[in-house]
Amino acid sequence: MSMQQYKQEIELYFELKGTPESSRESYLRRIFAFINYMQNQHKCMEDVTDSDIQQYILYLKKEKGLSAGTINCYISAVKFFHTCIIGKEWDPKKIPRMKRIRKSPVIPPKQDVLAILNKAANLKHKAILALLYGSASGSEK
Repeated sequence: MSMQQYKQEIELYFELKGTPESSRESYLRRIFAFINYMQNQHKCMEDVTDSDIQQYILYLKKEKGLSAGTINCYISAVKFFHTCIIGKEWDPKKIPRMKRIRKSPVIPPKQDVLAILNKAANLKHKAILALLYGSASGSEK
C-alpha cells in the first residue's frame, strides 16, 4: 500500500470514530515517522514483526533521545496503525509501554527557606511563602 492509501484508510477510521483534529494530526505524524523508519529498513508494513517494532522503540529511546511519555505516544500511534489499519495482532508482553519516571520536587534546606522568609518585609508575602513551603514539604520533613 502507498503512503496515500494508508492516509486515506487512517482518515476514514478517524472520521468514523469522530477523532478530534488535534489527535488526528498527532497520530498521522507519528505513524508516518514509523512508516518512514520501516521503509528505510527495507520493511514492507504488512511484514513488520514485534521485533521490528521493538527496534523502532529502542531507536526512539537511544537515537532520538525521546522521553518515556513521548515514546508512549508513538507506541499508541503504532499500535493503532498495526492493529486497525494493517490488521495484525498486538502483544503487550512483547511491546510494553515505557514506565514514566516521576521526579520528586527539589525542596531547599530549611535554613535557606528561613533566610528567605526572614528577608521578606511584607507580612502577606511572608505568609504566602511559608504556606507554599509548608505545603510542598509536608511529607518530606
